[in-house]
Amino acid sequence: MSREGNFLVYCIERYKAAKGMTGVQVSELFSRYEVWDYIYSCFEALHTTGENYMIEDIDSYIEARRR
Repeated sequence: MSREGNFLVYCIERYKAAKGMTGVQVSELFSRYEVWDYIYSCFEALHTTGENYMIEDIDSYIEARRR
C-alpha cells in the first residue's frame, strides 16, 4: 500500500475513534463530502501534523463543504 493509502487508513481510524463513529459512518461522511480526495491532495501537509490538528482540519473541510 502507498504512503498515502496508509495515511488514509490512519485518518479513518483516528477520526472514527475521536468522533465515536463506526467505519461505515466515517466512510459515508467522507464520501458525501469528498474527504477522500482532500486527504490525498493534502497528504504532504497533513501527514506532518498531529492527530488533533488533522481531525480539526477534516472537520473544517466538511463544514466548508456543507455550506
